[in-house]
Amino acid sequence: MPRNKFPEETRQKILDASLELFAEKGYEKTTILDIVGNMDGLTRGAFYHHFKSKEEVLDALSERIFYENNPFEKVQNEEGLTGLEKLQKAVFDTAAVEEADERYQGLMRIAAELLSSPHFIASQLEFNREIAAKYIQPLMEEGMADGSIAPSSAKWLAELLLLMMNIWSNPNISPGTAEETAEKLILIADIFDKLGCPLFDESSLEAAEVLYEMHYPEANFGELVDRIEGPREERERSS
Repeated sequence: MPRNKFPEETRQKILDASLELFAEKGYEKTTILDIVGNMDGLTRGAFYHHFKSKEEVLDALSERIFYENNPFEKVQNEEGLTGLEKLQKAVFDTAAVEEADERYQGLMRIAAELLSSPHFIASQLEFNREIAAKYIQPLMEEGMADGSIAPSSAKWLAELLLLMMNIWSNPNISPGTAEETAEKLILIADIFDKLGCPLFDESSLEAAEVLYEMHYPEANFGELVDRIEGPREERERSS
């Protein structure tokens, strides 16, 4: 049997076919045979050469979609920005990327099926820790060095940020009402303000609005902004 001269191309085609089927049939109802059958000439052996399971396919899809639009790489070498400003720009640019990327939306719809899957939850936690260490922690350290972020443990602050933003307050992973999600965002803003890492500036709130309205189109985001900004302005006046 001749060797595949383009293994990476085959891998990407498997991911494309899998995402299409997951979105069309649902993750649980899609089988490996379905994926193989959706690709002309692909055998089960070829599939298993690249992936051991559907779970590995889903993990690879999550990584590919993130790294193709990695907002942290975009800001790393931007001049004239503090570490905090780079962090704000990167974290909340993700909202715009996610809104514009239909593949991400499809993947998040799939995620709703997998909330009871230990593998899915564990893989999300591990991926977030990886991103925190590789991208968030260096920005935190840069901010602490230039004075825009208060001295603290950059490692744990980075992990806390991603866990709160990507897991705890993400409606796809932690479903809740518009009011509940708003309360979580307000609490995140307050916590990071008090930790000396004020994440929510005007541009951050504009980006957050995109993601918020994607999940809660009938909700009043302006009220959320007032609830975040009101206590902050009061603290500034009293300080």
